Amino acid sequence: MVKPVSHDKSLTFAVDPLDSSWARLVDTATDNSMDPQAAADALHIRTRVLLDQLPDFIYVKDRRSRFVFANKAASRLVSFASGNVIGLTDFDLLELGCAKETFLAEQDLMSSGTAYENREERITLADERTLWLTTSKTPLRNDAGEIIGLVGISRDITERKRQDARRHGHARLLEMIARGQPLQTVLDALVSTVEDELDEITASFLLLDEQNQRLRHGATTRLPPAYVKAIDGLEVGPKVGSCGTAAWRRAPVFVRDVLEDPLWSDFRELAVLFGFRSCWSTPIMSPDGRVLGTFGLYSNTPREPTALELELTAMATDLAGIAIERARAEERIQHMAHHDPLTGLPNRALFWTQFARALHEGRREGRKITVAYIDVDNFKQINDGLGHAAGDEVLKALAHRMSSCIRASDLLARLGGDEFAIVFSNITHDEAGVIRRLQELRLAVARPIEVEGDSIQATCSMGVAFFPQDGDTPETLLARADRAMYEAKHEGKDRLRVSEPGAPPIVPA
Repeated sequence: MVKPVSHDKSLTFAVDPLDSSWARLVDTATDNSMDPQAAADALHIRTRVLLDQLPDFIYVKDRRSRFVFANKAASRLVSFASGNVIGLTDFDLLELGCAKETFLAEQDLMSSGTAYENREERITLADERTLWLTTSKTPLRNDAGEIIGLVGISRDITERKRQDARRHGHARLLEMIARGQPLQTVLDALVSTVEDELDEITASFLLLDEQNQRLRHGATTRLPPAYVKAIDGLEVGPKVGSCGTAAWRRAPVFVRDVLEDPLWSDFRELAVLFGFRSCWSTPIMSPDGRVLGTFGLYSNTPREPTALELELTAMATDLAGIAIERARAEERIQHMAHHDPLTGLPNRALFWTQFARALHEGRREGRKITVAYIDVDNFKQINDGLGHAAGDEVLKALAHRMSSCIRASDLLARLGGDEFAIVFSNITHDEAGVIRRLQELRLAVARPIEVEGDSIQATCSMGVAFFPQDGDTPETLLARADRAMYEAKHEGKDRLRVSEPGAPPIVPA
């Protein structure tokens, strides 16, 4: 390290402050009765006082890049509150790699005599702080024109760069949302953006479930997996930590010390286990005032959130709200595109896709698959006699009864009008058992339905086909089941018929 040394008098400034008022300095510097040396000293003092008032970093270095002058702003920048940086170099003040880069650039400037203006520089101080500066440096010459050092002026633009980066990050996140990136991807990016801006802070998103009762894990990058598991499914309530309470109150909850705040009385052991002392949670709200989830920040020290942390929280909750609403809207659109709006069952388009998938898995795993084609008997008479509204209520009731008679692994779809189809695909497939279940379903359908005081009875006819004996494509199998269903109708309705192997499908008259 370069140590303080004596300097050429041509670079020496009077730096000892005088305990006198500005007016006295002016009077002294302009006193014609003063001898020239005293007047020069007074002018130096006046100049130093002026430079110390400026927010920019102003400094002078000699040919070896040692400081021979630095105003107070420059001294404060490098954490030398006393201002005693005279004789030091950047190797004493900056991180080693940054100091080498600065030293070589200054030596090149003084060798070439070429100044530069408003150059943006990223510096890392010895205490690991990182700053952005805009710097101008020019060679300093003596009366003979020889370069004896340099004069530098730097301005701290760290906050401006942070704001620029924040705006760019905001725009990038909005673009991700606009381009339809998955919600998980957007939330992960939001967490990373916030954590990159803050020191020793852990961020987390929790999303409110469809029942508006529990908060489920949304996104985090630093929370320990065990902690994530412990809070997944957190209840919403008036005394459920920071996040559960924020969702309950529909307002931010800032807990300064989780070991003392009563809101954390049921979670203190969990907080101690993972070293959390502060937790600040803000609800994510939809435009119509619904709670969508929460955004929480954790700190290992008991304290209140800073202005920057509050600003980033506002940004994160706003963007998360947009992303969640968009994702749910897309889910609704996808659901509407693939489900029947009246009964909520998969429609014909989704049925073909799911049926094809079931057959593919059946071939791969050696499963037997059954498809049943179901048609409501005399539905036209119900519609014509009682009206379409009553007919709709009958269809919804029948769809509900059919759904109650199948398993989660089965596929029930409304193909259109009063026609339904079921695909049974179980590893332990028993054809006789499937037929028995379908007969139970047929009896359930036949129970009377109460619609606006009227008791309506609707029956159904069923046709059944099996993979692989009746066909190996969705189209062939459904056609076989369709033929068997019409046979059931021709035989008197309200019954089930199984497709006969080798029989061609028929088209009803």
